Amino acid sequence: MPKKQMSAAELAAKKELALTVIERLKAEYPDAACTLDYADAWQLLVSVRLAAQCTDARVNVVVEDLFAKYPGVAALAAAEPEEIEAIVKPCGLGHSKARDISACMRVLRDKYNCQVPTTFEELLALPGVGRKSANLIMGDVFGKPAIVTDTHCIRLCNRIGLVDNVKEPQKVEMLLWQIIPPEEGSDLCHRFVLHGRAVCDARKPNCAACCLADVCRMAREANTETNAAT
Repeated sequence: MPKKQMSAAELAAKKELALTVIERLKAEYPDAACTLDYADAWQLLVSVRLAAQCTDARVNVVVEDLFAKYPGVAALAAAEPEEIEAIVKPCGLGHSKARDISACMRVLRDKYNCQVPTTFEELLALPGVGRKSANLIMGDVFGKPAIVTDTHCIRLCNRIGLVDNVKEPQKVEMLLWQIIPPEEGSDLCHRFVLHGRAVCDARKPNCAACCLADVCRMAREANTETNAAT
């Protein structure tokens, strides 16, 4: 059965919660930014593809060699996928990632004069680019409203109560668009990453050290269970 629509009161409550979360995390992580290193938009496209099931730290090391050997879109587009794979295989899934990177760079070369397109729809049509990657480019490169629903964002939003047991990235994104001011989305998602790594760990969340403990649904439920057991 489809999920019922939120009532006006439920929507208002989630908007209020979202503003509190934004304010708290902004104070906790004032300098939130993408943790992938890049100088140009095309480099971020490459790095975010490599980051699938790989840490950003490892990607940042691997792309140093990749970008040194292929310093522009045209150079990377001219490389064979096997040549790219030889460099990026430490990131895992080397064959498919190299194939997508090669195809993407060739589209940029042949269709966009080696430039990264500036609309969400065009980005989404590039090989290997999904909604998460397109939103990252829109927010970080072009300064447009964006919501990047990576694993940290999805985990934290469900735990806090911004969404209710929704795990599909696009569904989470659509729900967040309803409650988060558009200009705050991109930075908030970067702060979710930082908070997810530092405090709200997937296996052992440190609720005692969390700046959101008093407004977080999971922390509140945990306290209720603890109190009931004593």
